[in-house]
Amino acid sequence: MQTLYYNGTILTMEEGTPQPEALLVGEDGRIQALGSRSSLADLVNPDCRRVDLGGRTLLPGFIDGHSHFTSYANTLGLADLSGAGSVGEILRRLEDFAKEQDLAPGDWLVGFGYDHNLLAGGEHPTRQDLDRVAGEHPVMVTHASGHMGAVNTRALALAGITASTQDPQGGVIGREAGGAPNGYLEEAAFMAVGRQVPPPSPQRVLALLDQAQDIYLRHGITTVQEGLTGQGELVLLKQMAQAGCLRVDVAAYVDLDKAPNLAQENPAYLMGYRQGLKIGGYKIFLDGSPQGRTAWLTQPYEGAEDGYRGYPIHTDERVAELVRTAFSQGRQLLCHCNGDAAAEQFITAVEAVRREGFQKADLRPVMVHAQTVRVDQLDRMRAAGILPSYFVAHTYYWGDVHLQNLGRRAETISPLRSTVRRGMPFTLHQDSPVLPPDMIDTLWCAVNRRTRAGALLSQEEAVTPYQALLGITAYGAYQYFEEGEKGTLQTGKRADLVILSQNPLTTPLDALRGIRVLETIKDGKTVYQGE
Repeated sequence: MQTLYYNGTILTMEEGTPQPEALLVGEDGRIQALGSRSSLADLVNPDCRRVDLGGRTLLPGFIDGHSHFTSYANTLGLADLSGAGSVGEILRRLEDFAKEQDLAPGDWLVGFGYDHNLLAGGEHPTRQDLDRVAGEHPVMVTHASGHMGAVNTRALALAGITASTQDPQGGVIGREAGGAPNGYLEEAAFMAVGRQVPPPSPQRVLALLDQAQDIYLRHGITTVQEGLTGQGELVLLKQMAQAGCLRVDVAAYVDLDKAPNLAQENPAYLMGYRQGLKIGGYKIFLDGSPQGRTAWLTQPYEGAEDGYRGYPIHTDERVAELVRTAFSQGRQLLCHCNGDAAAEQFITAVEAVRREGFQKADLRPVMVHAQTVRVDQLDRMRAAGILPSYFVAHTYYWGDVHLQNLGRRAETISPLRSTVRRGMPFTLHQDSPVLPPDMIDTLWCAVNRRTRAGALLSQEEAVTPYQALLGITAYGAYQYFEEGEKGTLQTGKRADLVILSQNPLTTPLDALRGIRVLETIKDGKTVYQGE
């Protein structure tokens, strides 16, 4: 059945085109026509469904620049520690969760989302803290960034971590004065313990994935990223796709370091979407988290008397090897870089591999997060064809922490306007599960750049609402090589749409957070309807 949308604001996100009065979606789920109602009259069938927008705003469905779809789904089944203001509150939430889930002795007790920056003294929980709630459970709590966390004594024992255990490459084991592990773990050390936690049953994970896509759709997101895909994640996503359960498009990026053959072992998904799932390319990590002081910087963190600058995950040679592998296969590469030293490592590797014969290859490598990327690095990124995908919500959620950790450098985190000035496309994201996949919240952060405490970070890097919307629509499609199918409202493109309660272009900047997603449409079908 056709659907005609009219009597509202229609934002095509096509620069230089007039705003249409109406939009017609064809029976094939694609945009059939745009224009005045009178010009569309002859195309409308008698049984066409007519939707009076009533002054609301219709625009392309939002495109997720970067997240971890399966990880976000998994966190929905864990103890929610977000916003906890004390270690005591963390322990109470864990205890309540253990009772609700009726955990048996020996079962892992896992929580997600605490932020040490919100705790007294800015300290992470220790193994002794977590031992107080554990009973016979091994306990693991993950920091909101996903890059670190804490475990109890039983979990350390199960992982074989003792005073004699050396820090792994790209990771740190927190120590007590005598050298014994204190329960705090960073990066590779934390990930190693995480692999000890038994996964939930496939049936449970599939149910959580379905719940997760409901949340993305509730926020107007019609294309989602699986930002670090291993064998387990791909198996689950293929099950969802083959069962016809995906109501969003999922672009998966294979862990090039840990699962280098996975993409080539699944060639059908490299050719484009199959029942809502495709493999978009590869992903690598080069550093950690700025709010956790593990991002790799060229200059020391504020107050670091020992000159601490964070640390890399890989050597320069290994990064060049990984970039070369992706380019030689003609695959897009996403690279996690928070610190400017990590950004430098990635840019240098791409420049070197480009010189090996890939100068003209349109592979659109993406620097994910790019929190402290410098303007001189943006110029080189533009020349090397690297797109930034910014986690701009850091300005609000950790802006005050960055001012403490980075000093003046925090003013220009997520340099969106400098990117716009250089004519570079960029995307925006929430890195879910680090934050919920709320694009309207991200829109507010991009244009206001205000911290939790009310400080204004450099307004020279703020963008207009329209520029921010490009980062979650048209530029999002470009990042995924889907600009011919999505991202703007044009005849023939897929009818992935969102209806908002207000027009972001005319809403006062400080009131943007009040805009609500009223309806989300995927391929012409309503997949979320607000009350």
